[in-house]
Amino acid sequence: MSDALQSQDLSDINILDNQPFTETDHEILKSYEAAVDGLAMLIGEHCEIVLHSLEDLKCSAVRIANGQHTGRKIGSPITDLALRMLHDMADAESNVSKAYFTKAKSGDLMKSVTIAIRNRKQRVIGLLCINMNLDVPFSEIIKSFVPEEKQEVTSDVNFASSVDDLVAQTLEYTIEEVSNDRNVSNNAKNKQVVLNLYEKGIFDIKDAINQVADRLNISKHTVYLYIRQFKSGE
Repeated sequence: MSDALQSQDLSDINILDNQPFTETDHEILKSYEAAVDGLAMLIGEHCEIVLHSLEDLKCSAVRIANGQHTGRKIGSPITDLALRMLHDMADAESNVSKAYFTKAKSGDLMKSVTIAIRNRKQRVIGLLCINMNLDVPFSEIIKSFVPEEKQEVTSDVNFASSVDDLVAQTLEYTIEEVSNDRNVSNNAKNKQVVLNLYEKGIFDIKDAINQVADRLNISKHTVYLYIRQFKSGE
């Protein structure tokens, strides 16, 4: 076999780019650390979330939540299965593995999925692995999705189909909210609606002020005035 052919074969086998990571690569991976913590908080302690950097496979785990399920911690090496998932996702159009089942060292059954993290050149620089322990008692899993007795439940979330709908629906809800508040006089209701919308961040949306002004039958300058008064503490 010629050196050229042998080199080509090796490049096909070795799907990892050995080029050093750039500062941007590190920043991209760093940005996923919050996702690890957020997913763990959302799903619960029965789910392990691991962020791998492919810069050094000997200590690839750079962020981990609920590592007690596999005994891993920051600095743990990549697994053979993660490498296999990486090989399967080498195609530039594939970023998410199929869900798969494995056994942890403890014998617990895990359901997992692996997500490829790419840089601007589409090079895979990291993996986000989500591993759910299916042997955790179902009552504990359900418990993580149910608010505790003393925990306050946040008000309804508005899942609008567009930003215009979001503004319109939030505006209608806020008008109803203020109308039912007996502590707000009729003359002050429009101002209170504007202030409530400001606190909800609605005016961060482009053209929201125009929508609010039209619905409340006031000028947009009045809306701006109410917001300025609120900011100045008047």
